[in-house]
Amino acid sequence: MRFVYPAVISRVSEEKYTGYFPDLEDCVFSGDSLDDAIESAKEAEEGWIRVELEEDGDLPAISDLDDIPHAEDEILRQIAITVRLTDGWDE
Repeated sequence: MRFVYPAVISRVSEEKYTGYFPDLEDCVFSGDSLDDAIESAKEAEEGWIRVELEEDGDLPAISDLDDIPHAEDEILRQIAITVRLTDGWDE
């Protein structure tokens, strides 16, 4: 199944980016470049969603990018992942 949640990414220094998912409580990530931060975001988002699906299966609504407050220097990015919900379904 494909999931796409928005993320807010900030550049904190020449070599460091951090970010969070406004819709996924306490789901944060970082990286030494923008590309690294996006890869870290994908891993964080997938882990968060897997835990939530295993616990109660309720995922939060997805915010519209226009509704997310952010600073001018912050980057808003849709982060898409694909999660296999059942092991072996395609074997």
